[in-house]
Amino acid sequence: MRYRAGMRAFLETITPDDGASWALLNRRLEEGIPFEWHHHPEYELTLTLNSRGHRYIGDDIEPYDDGDLVLVGPGLPHSWCSRERIDAGSPHVALVIWFHRDWANGLLAMFPELRDIGVLLAGAEQGLSFGAATRAGVRPLIEAMRGAEPGRRLMLLLDVLLQLCRDPDVLHLANAPATPAAMPTADPRIQRVLDRLHQGFAEPLSIPELAELACVSVSAFHRMFRRHTRMTAVQYVTRLRIGRACSLLIATDLAVVRIAEQVGYANLSLFNRQFLALKASTPRDFRRLHRKAPNPPRVVSAMG
Repeated sequence: MRYRAGMRAFLETITPDDGASWALLNRRLEEGIPFEWHHHPEYELTLTLNSRGHRYIGDDIEPYDDGDLVLVGPGLPHSWCSRERIDAGSPHVALVIWFHRDWANGLLAMFPELRDIGVLLAGAEQGLSFGAATRAGVRPLIEAMRGAEPGRRLMLLLDVLLQLCRDPDVLHLANAPATPAAMPTADPRIQRVLDRLHQGFAEPLSIPELAELACVSVSAFHRMFRRHTRMTAVQYVTRLRIGRACSLLIATDLAVVRIAEQVGYANLSLFNRQFLALKASTPRDFRRLHRKAPNPPRVVSAMG
């Protein structure tokens, strides 16, 4: 079954173990990670080991490899689909952490020392992937959770989240937030700008208009936007446009030139160059690769 941008994601129900306020799953799969397009009201942090394939986070489609680490916000549809094991003698492994928004907000209200986690979770509403150094640093902490008693496991999780807050290479996956009004501790100025970009990314971009929307000068806008997203507004819009183009390439039979027009490119050559730069593939090759049918989705009450 092919991925479709409008495909209905099933609601996954997650229940923590007795004596725990959040859930951890050590998922080990011999046959591969199947495509299961789903969503849930919890945040999800997934570390994928001994596996290669593609992950689908909203409209963002990227290859993943051993040690891939992604934080997904509540309600954002997502899935993984494996292609191969790195070590053929060992299973695909997904270490999956789930915690509810109320759990996170309770921690933030009680412990001001954890305020940076609120900013991290605000970004997770769009999906976040993390840089190589941070992945390497938190991987042993996440792996240690499997054998830890509940109190120690909680301390490990908080350590992981605080390290993720300091990642200079974190990448926003540039998908429209699922519930923007409920994003914790998000700066309302930047949120107004992001809402505008997600609703009208195919329209011409005006930096002065965005600065006015944020009630700051153009120079202050550039600094604020980069501080919150780790990229420029132009780069952010490019990711939005290319992400939407990926969905259209997979889900429709529209010609590439028509897709380019729909996502905001009057110039097909510019679209092709920017697509290649972000996806390391031409639009036609991307469509050919992802139209190979992945494993069919199956409904599960938890990812195991």
